[in-house]
Amino acid sequence: MPFRSTHPSLRLLALAALVGTSTAAIAAPAKKPSFDVARVSNDIKTLSSDEYEGRGPATRAETKTIEYIAAQFKAAGLKPAGDKGSWFQDVPLLRSDIVGTPSLAMAIGGANKPLTQGNEIAVRAASTGQTSVQLNAAPLVFVGYGVKAPERNWDDFKGVDLKGKIMVVLVNDPDFEGGEGDFGGRLMTYYGRWTYKYEEAARQGAAGVLVIHESEPASYGWATVKNSNTNTMFDIVRANPAAAHTPMEGWIQEDLAAELFKASGTDFEAAKAAARKANFRPMPLKATMTASYQVKPEIITSHNVAGILPGSRHPDETVIYSAHWDHLGIGAPDAKGDTIYNGALDNASGTAALMELARAYGKGPKPDRSILFLAVTAEEKGLLGSEYYADNPLRPLATTVGAINMDGPFAVEKTTDFSISGAAKLDLLTMLTEEAAKFGRHYTPEARPEAGSFYRSDHFPFAKRGVPAISYDAGQELVNGGAARGKELSDLYTRDRYHQPADEYDASWNTSSWEGDLTLLYNLGDRLANGRVWPNWSADSEFRATREETASQRK
Repeated sequence: MPFRSTHPSLRLLALAALVGTSTAAIAAPAKKPSFDVARVSNDIKTLSSDEYEGRGPATRAETKTIEYIAAQFKAAGLKPAGDKGSWFQDVPLLRSDIVGTPSLAMAIGGANKPLTQGNEIAVRAASTGQTSVQLNAAPLVFVGYGVKAPERNWDDFKGVDLKGKIMVVLVNDPDFEGGEGDFGGRLMTYYGRWTYKYEEAARQGAAGVLVIHESEPASYGWATVKNSNTNTMFDIVRANPAAAHTPMEGWIQEDLAAELFKASGTDFEAAKAAARKANFRPMPLKATMTASYQVKPEIITSHNVAGILPGSRHPDETVIYSAHWDHLGIGAPDAKGDTIYNGALDNASGTAALMELARAYGKGPKPDRSILFLAVTAEEKGLLGSEYYADNPLRPLATTVGAINMDGPFAVEKTTDFSISGAAKLDLLTMLTEEAAKFGRHYTPEARPEAGSFYRSDHFPFAKRGVPAISYDAGQELVNGGAARGKELSDLYTRDRYHQPADEYDASWNTSSWEGDLTLLYNLGDRLANGRVWPNWSADSEFRATREETASQRK
């Protein structure tokens, strides 16, 4: 998963209201399909072993990973649903690597300050297709949160010319610490995502963009920033990549930002306070940046894995289960010298759940609607596998009933609640709440809406195209210790393991939640696959209109 607040199996994730009334009666008896927790555990152990080298896309580990998934799909009784009757959907991507060590420095208040990649700064390999980045004393300009939102009467740029300059921005959006704009309070909008800030920098014609890292508004530590930005970068293949990316994109530590503001006659807190107001004006900093590094761009092909259980009565209608198979691969060594980012919880666990659900459906009666099991690539690089699928669907999106995504779907221990990723109002949440109630579990809204989790999982590319989609979270209210202990364990994971080599399989894991989580996921999908309901978004959702435009295409 790209940057997010905590491992999704431990996050609280959804400040949402349930949509209207139930789409079906709650009185139906709860189903209890059979799941083999030991087999799920073994799948996680296998996929997160050193032999799979962190499951980096377009590496030798990809071939091993996708072949393993396809073999499990076949054994479960699924049919190939990929390109030309195969198990795989080709996903063309631009892969970019920095060659060697980048030369980076700033002149701050006239004094030269060399910068070390991964320490004070983390720059990404350019996603523009260029073979080098060369900046010579490029001026730095602070543009607050880097937001241009006409519908909110908000413009951080005020006509500033950023051509040839580097845009310095705060992470999250102006309401995070009590701003004046309608940005949802602490609930992050898309304007708070670093992906938006990169896109806006390109629209402004900047030479580069640097996001100031702070752990609380970012919802992760510097280790996550470093590990996710200093390795291989991927993007979808674009006709004009410069329209979406500046030549240089990266992050800087808060301490470095404080130096920049001090040299410019202010301090970091004062600059943030100014940026929270609608009358903020861009602030030229008394600093420039020089950068020189080579980039190796290459068009490669990664793969989504797709298996289908054809429906018996309505085979053209589709329910999707998804999970991303990729992680960060091999990267910089940690303090122990470990270079393999195994990604056990993130997201070998979701992939294992996907395969186990396929087995459960394969053993049961054939569903009325078809069920597509989709293991997507390059989630860690910006939801690229799911984005590509949503642009090039193997099954029409108009007749896709809903998408259920799993990104770390298991709780650290048994819970009394559940949640979903981000703030969403849709019938799928109502239905999932009803299914959970049959087992004495309740829905918990997100405790940290500022994390912007809705935009960080593979359900989002489906959602923005109108398909009702959720990413399941197993909750945080532990049977043993409640929400306080759940948060404590969540915070420990984020600090010590998330996007680090330490995210490894552990035979001592408490698996008491796993069967219950799989049952909920199964029952929601079963209800969709064997019903005639077409779930929708709430009346005030930005995705509802798109969904309703496709209604005429259904039989």
